Amino acid sequence: MPYLFDSQLMLWTLFARPQILDAFDNIELEVLRWQGTGKRLHKYGGIQFDFNGKEIGHIHSNGLLDIRFNRKIKAQLLAENRITDHHVFEKSGWISFYIENENDAQYAKELLRKAYEGLYDHLHR
Repeated sequence: MPYLFDSQLMLWTLFARPQILDAFDNIELEVLRWQGTGKRLHKYGGIQFDFNGKEIGHIHSNGLLDIRFNRKIKAQLLAENRITDHHVFEKSGWISFYIENENDAQYAKELLRKAYEGLYDHLHR
């Protein structure tokens, strides 16, 4: 069911905001350049990026990027007023960020890179 819903989101995005699809492609190309990264379908739809089997974050087809950070980093990011609490798990380390344009796509890459570096550092201690 989530994949059906996400495919409908993708169709809506294709017709309503086709420029966002190019941003998704650019994000994907960037993340997949990083050592040890891969992609797969997210269990609730969209594209999930992984590092050594652990999730870095995922993008739903409507441009919603979800990433889990520790609570300290989440608090720092919230203080910058560019991200929001996760749309479902508000009290967790998860954050949400909507990608609306190319500037947002650039920030999404920065967020994903921050999460990637955190996982990389954690696994290589």
